Amino acid sequence: MARKGLGARTAQPALGMGRQGSMGSIDKYIFRTTLGAFVMVLVSLTGVIWITQALRGIDLMTNQGQTILVFLGVTGLAIPVLALIIAPLALMIAVAYTLNKLATDSEVIVMNAAGLPPWGLFRPFLYASITVSLAVAALAFYIAPDGLRRLKTWNTEITADVMANILQPGRFTQLEPNLTIRIRERLPGGLLSGIFVDDRRDPKERLSIVADRGTVLKNDKGTFLILESGNLQRFEIGKRDPALVAFTRYAFDMSKFVGQTQAVTYNLRERYLTELLAPPADDPIYQQVPQRLDAELHDRLMSPIYPLVFVLLTFAFLGSPRTTRQSRSFSMVSAILAVLILRIGGYALSVLSTSAAWAVPLQYALLLATSGVCLWIILRCIAIEPPAKLLESVRRLSARLSRQPATA
Repeated sequence: MARKGLGARTAQPALGMGRQGSMGSIDKYIFRTTLGAFVMVLVSLTGVIWITQALRGIDLMTNQGQTILVFLGVTGLAIPVLALIIAPLALMIAVAYTLNKLATDSEVIVMNAAGLPPWGLFRPFLYASITVSLAVAALAFYIAPDGLRRLKTWNTEITADVMANILQPGRFTQLEPNLTIRIRERLPGGLLSGIFVDDRRDPKERLSIVADRGTVLKNDKGTFLILESGNLQRFEIGKRDPALVAFTRYAFDMSKFVGQTQAVTYNLRERYLTELLAPPADDPIYQQVPQRLDAELHDRLMSPIYPLVFVLLTFAFLGSPRTTRQSRSFSMVSAILAVLILRIGGYALSVLSTSAAWAVPLQYALLLATSGVCLWIILRCIAIEPPAKLLESVRRLSARLSRQPATA
C-alpha cells in the first residue's frame, strides 16, 4: 500500500504544471501532439482548397504569358484567407484526434486514476488553442487583408496591360479602326512569337510589319513592342512599289493602348483592423451603410475566439475518461455537429448583423454561453452519453439487421 501511495505522489508533478508554473511532461506531450496534428490538418486542407482555387487562374500563364513565379505569387496571396477559415476547424480535428489517441491507449484512464483533475488534462489543449488563436488574430487583423490588398493591386496592374489581356494568341485584334495586331503564340518569360502588325492610321501610308518574335518593354518613356528579326513594308500614296525594310530590332509604340493603373479601392475584407476601427469620414461605405463596416469589424474581433470555443466544445464531448469498451462514436459525432451548428449560427448572425445591429451582441452571447456550458461540463467531469433508450433502440436495430438472411 505504501509503495502504491508513493507512486501516486511521485507521478503527480509530471502530470500537471511544475511548481514555478512551467509545463509538465504530460502537458508538453499533449501540447506537441495537438499542434503537430493541427499543422498537418491545416496544411493538407489548405493545400487541397488552394489547388482547386489556383486552377481557376491557370489562364494567367497560358493566355497572358505570365511566368510560373507570377502565377504562384498571385494565387499564393489567397492562402492566408484560406488558413483563416480553416484554422479553427483544423484545431477541432487535431483536438479530437489527440483525445481519441489518448483514450485508445488508455492514457486518459491512467491520468484520471493517478489523480489528474479534468482541468489538468484540459490545460495543454488550452495552451494549444491560445497559440492558434494568436495566429488567427494575426491573420484576421493584418496578414489576410494585406494578402488580399496585394492580390487586388496585382490583378489591377495585369488587367490594365493591353498586351496581357487584349492580344490573344491566334486572333486578329483591332486596337483602333485602322490598326490590327496578331500574335501566333506566347512563350515563357513574356516572349511573343509570330507577330503581324497592319497600321493604316496615317492616311498617306500603310505599314505592314512581320516579325519572328517580340517582347514588351516598359520604361519612363512609355510602353513599346520590341520586334526582332522581321521586315517592314511601307505603302505610300502616289508610289507604285512599296518600300521593304528588313530589321533586326524595331520598336513599335504601344503607350497609347496601355491603360494607366487606376486607383485601387479596397472592400471591407481587404481593410486592416485599424481602418475598420477608425474609418475615414469620407469613406463611401461608412457614409452609406455603416452597419456593414461594424459587422466586418466584429467578425474580425470574433475570429480568434472561435478556436477557443471549438476546443471547449470538443473537450466537453470527448475529454471525460472512458474505458476502451465504451463507444466514443456518439461523442465524436455530437462534437462535430455542435461545432458545425455553432459556426453556422455565428455565420448567420454575422450576415444578419449587416442589416440588424441587434445581431452583433447575439454573436458574443452565443460564444459566451457555449463557453460557459462547456466549462461547467469540463470542471464537473460530466460524461455526455446518449440516452439509454436510444442505445437500446440502436442495439435492437443492429440485432434485427444481423438476423436477416443474406439475399443472393
